[in-house]
Amino acid sequence: MFESTDQIAEAYARWETQTLQPALSKAPERDAAFITTSSAPINRLYTPLDLGATEEQRREDYLHNIALPGEYPFTRGIHPTGYRGKLWTMRMFAGFGSAEETNARFKYLLEQGQTGLSIAFDMPTLYGRDTDHPLVEGEFGKCGVAISSLADMEILLDGLPLDVVSTSMTINSPAAIIWAMYLVVAEQRGIPWSKLRGTTQNDILKEYIAQNEYIFPPEPSMRLVVDTFEFGAEHVPQWNPISVSGYHIREAGSTAAQELAFTLADGIAYIQAAVERGLDVDAIAPRISFFFNAHNDFFEEIAKYRAARRVWARTMRERFGAKNPRAWWLRFHSQTAGASLTAQQPEINVVRTAIQALAAVLGGTQSLHTNSLDEALALPSEKAVTIALRTQQIIAEESGVTNTVDPLGGAYFVEALTDEMERVCLDYFHQIDEQGGVVAAIRNGYFQREIADAAYRYQQEIDGDVRGIVGVNKYVVDAPLEIPILEMDVEGEARHLARLNRVRTTRDQVLVQQRLAALHAAAAGNANMMPALLDCVRAYATVGEMCDVLREVFGVYQETVVV
Repeated sequence: MFESTDQIAEAYARWETQTLQPALSKAPERDAAFITTSSAPINRLYTPLDLGATEEQRREDYLHNIALPGEYPFTRGIHPTGYRGKLWTMRMFAGFGSAEETNARFKYLLEQGQTGLSIAFDMPTLYGRDTDHPLVEGEFGKCGVAISSLADMEILLDGLPLDVVSTSMTINSPAAIIWAMYLVVAEQRGIPWSKLRGTTQNDILKEYIAQNEYIFPPEPSMRLVVDTFEFGAEHVPQWNPISVSGYHIREAGSTAAQELAFTLADGIAYIQAAVERGLDVDAIAPRISFFFNAHNDFFEEIAKYRAARRVWARTMRERFGAKNPRAWWLRFHSQTAGASLTAQQPEINVVRTAIQALAAVLGGTQSLHTNSLDEALALPSEKAVTIALRTQQIIAEESGVTNTVDPLGGAYFVEALTDEMERVCLDYFHQIDEQGGVVAAIRNGYFQREIADAAYRYQQEIDGDVRGIVGVNKYVVDAPLEIPILEMDVEGEARHLARLNRVRTTRDQVLVQQRLAALHAAAAGNANMMPALLDCVRAYATVGEMCDVLREVFGVYQETVVV
C-alpha cells in the first residue's frame, strides 16, 4: 500500500533534520557540480513525491505512464520478456579502405560472435562521388569502405550470409542507391528479397540538422526516403527503410533531451510525408527504427530511452491514429558515444564504453555497437574492436542484468528523470510545430542554434573545471602512446581505382546511358525512383553517375548560415 503524501513529506522532513543535517555538519558534500551530462541539476534525493503529489496520482502514474513490459505505452520495453527471450543484436560498426579489407573484418567479427553487420562508408561514397572525382581526392577509405559501383558491393558482401544476418548500412543522401546495390547482390545469389533483414539509415533530416552530409535540398531528399518506404513495404517487407538517427545530433553537441526531441520530431516528419503519399501508417510505422547515442550519464541515458518509447507510442496512436500495436513500438539501435572518447590515456575508453553500453542495455536497446578504445586516434584495430565486442558479451553473459525486465523500473530517480525527459521533449515538439515543422526549422537554423548553444555550454564547463574529464582536465599523465594503430593496405586505393576503370570500360555503355536517362525521367516526374535505380545498378552505373543525374534534376542544397 502507498503511504499518504503527508506521511512521506513528514518522513522526508524528519530525515532532513535528524539524519541529513548532522551528517552534513560532520562531512559536507563534495564541492562538485551535481548535474547531468546535459547540465541539468540533480536533486540530492528522489522519493515517491517526485512521481505524484497524491497516492491516487502515483497509482495512476504507474498504470498510465510506466505500465508493464510489452504493454502501451511501452515505457518498460516493447517485449514482455525483455532479454530473457532474445538478447540485443551485437552489431559492430565497421568499414575502412577497400571492399576486400572490410569484408575480411566482417568475417572476423562474425567468427568472434558478432550477430549483425553494420557498414560504414567513406566520405566520397557518403557524398555521392566516385573515388576518382577530384573533389574527394585523398579521402579514400578513411572513415569507411569505398563503394563506387556494384562491383565493389559484390566484393564487400562476398561470402556473408545475407539471408541469415541482418545488415545495417549508415548511408544517407545516396541511401536508395546503396540499398539498390545490396538488393541486386542478393538477387545475383538467388536470395529472395523477402528474406533480407536490415536497415538503411536513410535519415536525411538529421544531415541538415547536425552532420551536414547532404547533397540535394530537403524536399526531393524526403521524396527519395518515402520512395524507399513505398518500395520496401511491397518488395522487401522485413527491411527497415530508415533508422531515424539521434546519434549524430548528440555527437554534434546536443543535450540528451534535444537528441530525443529532435530525433522523434524527424520521425514524425517522415511519417507525415508517408501519409501524404497515401501510405498506410499501420503498414509503414512498424518498419521504422531509431538510432540513439549512449553517452556518459548513466541514468540520464536510461531515462532518455524509456521516455522515447512512451512519447513515440502516444504520438503514433494519438497524432496519427495508428491501430496496429507494432506501429506504436519504438525499436532502436544504440552506439556508445564517440564524442566521449579521449586521445589521452585511450585505454580508459574501455571503461567509458562499458558504462555507456550498460546504460543502453538497461534502457532496452534492440541492437548495440560498442566503440573501440582507439577511435579518438584512428579506425579501430582488430584487437581494439575485439575488446569492444567482448564488452557487450560480458554484459550479456556475466552481469546478470538480462535476467529481469527493466530492472530499474520504479526507481524514483529513473522515473522522475523519464518524466522530465518527456516534458522537455514535448515542449520542443511545440516549438518545432510553431515554426511550421522540421524542414522549416532546418531552413531557419533553429536546430543548429540549439545544438551550438548546448555544445558551447558543455565545453565552457570543461574549460572552467566545472565538469571533469578523466585524462583531459583530471588525473592527467604524460606518457607515451602504447596501443596498436590500424594500418590499411597501401595498395587498396590502387586496386579500387583499377576495378572502377575496369567497370567503366567493360560494361554496356549504351545500356548504361539508357538506364541513366530513365532515372532522369523518373526523378523529373512523379514515379518511384527505386526501380530506375535498380536498373542503373544492374547495368553497373556508378554511384557518382547516378547522383549526378539526381543533382541535375534536384539541384544541390546550400545551408543557411547560422548566426
